Amino acid sequence: MSISKDYNKWANIYDENNNKTRDLDALATKRMLSNYSFKKVLELGCGTGKNTLWLLEHADEIIGLDFSEEMLKKATEKIKNKSVSFLLTDLNDPWPISSNYFDLVTCSLTLEHIASIAEFFKKAYNALQKGGQFFISELHPIKQYLGSKAQFESNVGRIDLEVYPHHLSDYLDTAKHIGFTLVALQEFFDNENREVPRLITFLFKK
Repeated sequence: MSISKDYNKWANIYDENNNKTRDLDALATKRMLSNYSFKKVLELGCGTGKNTLWLLEHADEIIGLDFSEEMLKKATEKIKNKSVSFLLTDLNDPWPISSNYFDLVTCSLTLEHIASIAEFFKKAYNALQKGGQFFISELHPIKQYLGSKAQFESNVGRIDLEVYPHHLSDYLDTAKHIGFTLVALQEFFDNENREVPRLITFLFKK
């Protein structure tokens, strides 16, 4: 899978390089979830564990799934805690987790790499306990329309990752069809000028 190969190349510099989207996502995750309680967390597209450390302050158990071996290697080096498990998983395939188990499923900066989100939402729904919550933080569709995508500078030049745009209606209609209820939707901007939002976040409930 070309996306996982590109993330393997990105892994060594992912935490250190200049990345407004990564940094704003960390802030958005904290702001959106700080007022909610959760104990068992499934973190989809956990990467190097940039959000895992904060989630671990609140949760008793976290399982992180990602399709990049090198990203997970960084996460494992960073987070040595028996309450956290990282599993190499292509999120397009079946997930190696229990059904009706988690009270929070998170997905950050991952869905732009998923061609069809319907099956993804269905698997997230099945992973949750009744009343559990599904948090999504993604590059805003408007940014996608303007040409923004996951990319990074390497020693051989800029690498643009394979991405798929998802419209606001895609998120909302898919969630409703699966059985989720929308709890909150919020946009996040780079600065107070609020010209073009960088991220869009959703909180759904099973």
